[in-house]
Parts: sequence; structure tokens; C-alpha cells
Amino acid sequence: MKVKVNQDACIGCGACTAIAEEVFELNDEGLSHAKKEEVQEENQEQVKEAADSCPTGAIEVEE
Repeated sequence: MKVKVNQDACIGCGACTAIAEEVFELNDEGLSHAKKEEVQEENQEQVKEAADSCPTGAIEVEE
């Protein structure tokens, strides 16, 4: 599974970092980004939950 955050859509609410802090972090501009594009198997459910919780749909998951 791969994940990325659309920087144009992200509002920096931090929901993804709260749900999957191993995968997401906020950058210097306060916007989220994936620490690594490739998601480890043990974090995949959290990434899906984070994507579903994103208020702007900025998280793009590719299975």
C-alpha cells in the first residue's frame, strides 16, 4: 500500500497524525505529509482510518 497527502487539499487539522503518527507528520507549514510513501502492513488499517477521517479527503491511498 502507498499513501500520499495532497498538499493543495490539506488544511493541517492533524486528524491523520493523531490516528497514525507512525505514518503522518506535520511539516513546517503545518500541513500533513507521509513520512514514507510505502506503508508497512502493521500500519495499513490506521492509514485507512486516517484517510476516512480526513475532512478534505487529502489523503490518497493506493492499494
